[in-house]
Amino acid sequence: MPYRLYITNKNYSSWSLRPWLLLRQLGIPFVEDLRPLVSGTFHQPQWRDFSPVAHVPCLHVLPDSNTPAPDSSSSAVVGSEQQQQLGGGVKGDDEEEGGIVLWESLAIVEFLAEEHPDKHVYPPRNRAAARAWARSAVAEMHASFLVLRQAMGMNVGVRIGLDSDSSSSFFTEGLVRDLERVDELWTEGLRRFGGPFLAGKEFTAVDAFYAPVVLRLQTYVGVVERFFGAEGRAYVERMLEVEGVKEWVEAALKETGREVVHEAESLEWGGKRLIADLRAT
Repeated sequence: MPYRLYITNKNYSSWSLRPWLLLRQLGIPFVEDLRPLVSGTFHQPQWRDFSPVAHVPCLHVLPDSNTPAPDSSSSAVVGSEQQQQLGGGVKGDDEEEGGIVLWESLAIVEFLAEEHPDKHVYPPRNRAAARAWARSAVAEMHASFLVLRQAMGMNVGVRIGLDSDSSSSFFTEGLVRDLERVDELWTEGLRRFGGPFLAGKEFTAVDAFYAPVVLRLQTYVGVVERFFGAEGRAYVERMLEVEGVKEWVEAALKETGREVVHEAESLEWGGKRLIADLRAT
């Protein structure tokens, strides 16, 4: 069965990126349905039209084997060259009760792992240590790094400098702890499983979940050099060359809408200054 993935502005939405990138990199066909943010608030109650919690991402398993074209508010079909009946055979009583809807990125990933065992959402079962590590790292990203999220808001198209004379007000104890933990985690995965991705040779869910951190490290100039070792720095460069990441960034840079709350979030906390805006005008 085909999927419809609801997301929002690619410039700002880290949570949208995670399942979108996983589907894109693993070659699982889906319809992208982008619903732009209503500016001025983090709350988007209109999203209850497709999500029970009015959040993105939200994945709908469509009841029809023919992938429908997006409506006027949607972007293009992703993976159209691969349109086919998807593996897994999702069907049963749930369809009679309104279909299958998943509204948390972690739930979406776990569902895809069950439905597409051949796609290696996680490392295969014969690599049990890597599989367990990847699952734990995904869960840690989902539940942790709150200071990093707040201090380094997602804003793909800008570059923010950190003033040397006031950077200490930005690099709080909590942010430093989060950054050091990300570097520790990445270094462990790359060393244990041999790279080039976090759990080994293949791109998996753990890479999709940390992709927004990679883009944040590109936005906030100098952070990766200050807090990440050789493995972490090389991983950032490698991820920026992943086709799905490049496609996401290209689309984000073309967005002309500016959402005031997220723009302000990018420059909150001390020691920040806007040094470049690469987005379309």
